[in-house]
Amino acid sequence: MDFNTEALTGGFAEPVFHAQSVFKMLMDGMARPGTIETVQPDVAPPAPLGIAAGAIALTLCDHDTPVWLSQGLAKSAVPDWLGFHAGAPLTTEKAEARFAFTEAGAALCPFGLFASGTQEYPDRSTTLIIELSDLEGGRRLALIGPGIQSVTEIAPVGLPETFLRLWAENRALFPRGIDIVLTSGERFLCLPRTTKITATEI
Repeated sequence: MDFNTEALTGGFAEPVFHAQSVFKMLMDGMARPGTIETVQPDVAPPAPLGIAAGAIALTLCDHDTPVWLSQGLAKSAVPDWLGFHAGAPLTTEKAEARFAFTEAGAALCPFGLFASGTQEYPDRSTTLIIELSDLEGGRRLALIGPGIQSVTEIAPVGLPETFLRLWAENRALFPRGIDIVLTSGERFLCLPRTTKITATEI
């Protein structure tokens, strides 16, 4: 499939219906941090963007939401695909982005480089979508905070060692800060800025 065709295909078959369904999953996921949600695979974004990440992009991004892409995504057919299906403008400035996407294996930059909102408008922040190789089977992390009854455990594969420190710095900004969605293939889980994440003892 050539570059142009790849950008024109693979969007939602029924945009309104599918966007509503993914949006509801995202809201549920933010309300219950660490819960793994599975999108119905009706989208086929260009590699290296995963199915869940692509579905989230089509649901949240539009011509009013500047999008930042990591290097691997920026060099692929993803910018054209996002532009065609969502009309989303790209920005190279992390602090301008409403949504930011990184492909699996990409290095994470300090979260403070993204928009963290203001005290008056904490929602004017970046949501960062991080693709991983898997959401289960990695180092176990404990989540506590709003929406979690006592403790929820997640075990994503491929989060860098620096993640916990970066997340602690992000939580210290509350009510400002970024929210994160971890994706792998068709699945995702949400980590709102209110969630405290610690490594569990093995």
